Order: sequence, then C-alpha cells, then structure tokens
Amino acid sequence: MFDDGLGVAELDSLLSALPGLDTEVDDAGRIDQLAALERLKSACAAAQARVTGALHDSRRQAEAAAGIPAKKRDAGLADEIALARGEATSRGNQHLGLGLALTREMPHTLTALSAGAISEWKATILVRETALLTVEQRAEVDARLRDRCTRLGTRALANAARAIAHELDPTTATRRARAAAADRRVTIRPAPDAMAWVSAFVPVAQGVACYAALTRAADTTRNTGENEQRSRSQVMADVFVERLTGQATAPAVPLGIGLIMTDHTLLTGGDTPAEVTGAGPIPAGIARDLIANTLTDDDDPQREKAEAARVWLHRLYTHPTTGSLMAMDSRAREFTGSLRHYLITRDQYCRTPWCDAPIRHLDHIQPVREGGETSAQNAQGLCERCNYTKQLPGWRSTRTGADPPDNDNDDGHRVEIITPTGHTYTTTTPTPLSGLGLSTTRPRDGPRAADLG
Repeated sequence: MFDDGLGVAELDSLLSALPGLDTEVDDAGRIDQLAALERLKSACAAAQARVTGALHDSRRQAEAAAGIPAKKRDAGLADEIALARGEATSRGNQHLGLGLALTREMPHTLTALSAGAISEWKATILVRETALLTVEQRAEVDARLRDRCTRLGTRALANAARAIAHELDPTTATRRARAAAADRRVTIRPAPDAMAWVSAFVPVAQGVACYAALTRAADTTRNTGENEQRSRSQVMADVFVERLTGQATAPAVPLGIGLIMTDHTLLTGGDTPAEVTGAGPIPAGIARDLIANTLTDDDDPQREKAEAARVWLHRLYTHPTTGSLMAMDSRAREFTGSLRHYLITRDQYCRTPWCDAPIRHLDHIQPVREGGETSAQNAQGLCERCNYTKQLPGWRSTRTGADPPDNDNDDGHRVEIITPTGHTYTTTTPTPLSGLGLSTTRPRDGPRAADLG
C-alpha cells in the first residue's frame, strides 16, 4: 500500500482508516486492538522525534548558509513545532529536546519507542533524568536500561535512570537541585466545585517547613478554640490564606479577582454560570456569594470577627447579540488602566493557539513603528515567550474581524499568525461565558454586562 514510503497524504489516509477499525470481535480481540493501537501511538511518537531532528538540522543548515550567527539559529523553531502539534508553545522546547536526545544520543530508547515497546512518556522520563549528563554518560544510561525499560513502570524507570546517573556523575544531583531551586514558583489552576489549587514549587526543606508550620498552627487553634467546628485540614487551609494575605480571617480577603457574570445572574437570580478570569467557570450562586460575602454574617462566628472585605466592581458592557466585550481605545503608547483590564478580561489567556499561558504582555498586532494604534482593535494578550517569538524574522501577525463584531455572522476579533514556513494559525477572542459552551441568551431584550472584581 505504501511502497514508496509514507508521505503526508499516506499518513492522512491511515488516519482516515482508523474509524473503520473492526469492532465486531470478541473481548480478547479488543484487548489485542488496544495493545496494537498503543504500539502505533509509540511508533508515531518515534516518527515525530525523527522528523523533529531532521527539521532542526535542516533549519540550522539553511540559517548557517544565510550567515545567521550560531547563537541565533533555529530561534522560534520550538514554537513552530508546538503549533504544528496543536499544543502550547511552552511544550515546543520539550518536544524539540526529546527529538534531539533520542535521535542523537539515545538510540536504544528510540528503537524501543519505534517498536512500540515503551510509551512516549517513558522515553521522556529517560531523557529528563539524564538531562545534565554528558553525551557519553547519557549513552551509558541508554545502554544499561535497554532491556529493563520495557519491564519497569514509570516510577521504577525514573528511579533506575536517576540511580545510574548519580553513579556515573556524583555531582549531578547537586547540580539538578541547584537548577531546580532557580525554578521555584507558585502556580494556580482551577479545581472542581468552584475551588482552586494553589501550588508552590520550592526546595524540599522549605516545603516541609511550610507544611509543618501550618500543621502546628492548626493543632494550636483546634486545641485552644472552645467552639472550633472546623476540621484540621480546614484550619490549615484558612491559616494558609490568612498568612499569605495578611487578613484577620480567610473569608475577609478583598475580592480582587476578575468576576464575569451577566446582569441577569447578578441582579435577578439567573442561573447562567459566572467566570473567574484565569480560573474558569463557577456556579451562579457561588458568584453571588462572593459579592454578598462582603457583609458579616451573624450565623458565622468566623465572619463576626472579620471586617467586611472590600469589592471593586468595574462594569464592562457586552455586545447585545454576540456577547463580545465592547472595545476601548487609548492615546497612550502602552496599554494601561481600564483598557489594560479590558484586554486581559477579553483575551483571558495568551492568544497564541493552544498556549493557555497567563497574559504577561499586551501586544500591538501592527507595531507602533508601522503606524499601529494603541487600541483594543490592534491589541492582543500574549505570554512573554509568544510575544518575543512574534518579533523573530519570518513571523507575522495580522488582524481580521472587528472588536466588537460588525454583525451577528462575524466571530469577532481574529488574529492570523504566519510562521516562517508559511503556515497560518488563526485565533479568535473568546466570548465571555458563551465561549465556555454556555447559552447566554437573554430571557428578555437588553444588553448583558460583565462585572469585574
């Protein structure tokens, strides 16, 4: 069928054939199908690694011939790889690093991946655990685990690779620990039921100390509080919030979050969920609670002790039919004040397709030096990485569509990203609330409003 090798057309043909997989088999046959498909996934990952390595070499050679300095070659290549794979640009470096390590330094791991004997995740673990070794030392780990990697689980494989790495280079653990300490950070991500995970990536001694301090505070509170009804875990969570924010009690934290909700939800008890900027949707009732919680509650002893939290509300009105936030303009060179708040609320995350990183830069789609205005029409929210990538040679961005949309058939503010290879990727501003797949049709005529905390 593929005597001349696999090109894009043949790969697409194989992809289109998969939905026709025979399901009229017994359960043993279905298990065999699952195993075969898993091997196929691994083989595809190996093929992607080889293509990535070839792309890297080709780009480096072309740029060398063009006289580009070695330090500036293949800039932005990782972003192109991520876009081609439909993933966040931050993942591009991981894919590029994996492809180069497998094709240049770890032939046994690549062979096992190509045969479907290990998963892409196992290959990633081996590359990750040997990242700080020399080429020769990494090859040694690759050779010593060639027969064991197919039998070990992911945790056991990571431990084995790490142990061999420590044996080959006793200083590796120290170097890794120092490098990891430089990456310390705090992150937040949404959790079910209108909750959030706040995580700190810190050196192990500091992490243990933080947890021990919260534990001691919780035990003291529960032992001395006569009417304490909270569990130990609840007290620890409250102390965590209180100590970070400096508030007397956890519920008294000022509502400084971005809360988007329709006026029907806010004022007349509507059921359309609200959205917390950067954290996702929350039930309508919880959104109203966040605002109502600024008042003390005589039935809640914790609230009796707290001063009412302050809430800042900025109303941004939406287009009456499309739901897009209305635009704002500025005469300033930078996006500041209300315009900045508006743009961050409008775009929510980095506008680069699949990125989803927090917005760090507000970018002029048409640069100011080329006559671009400081306006919502000419603006997009980007993460730091994507904004710098946009400035690289061969990358271009253009805007199509309006903000707000010109008509009901217009899907709004669109930006086209053109990469050095000529591939085009289009991004559109998310529509608040309805962008989550919700119906925001008004129960009666009139515009909607977004309330930003």
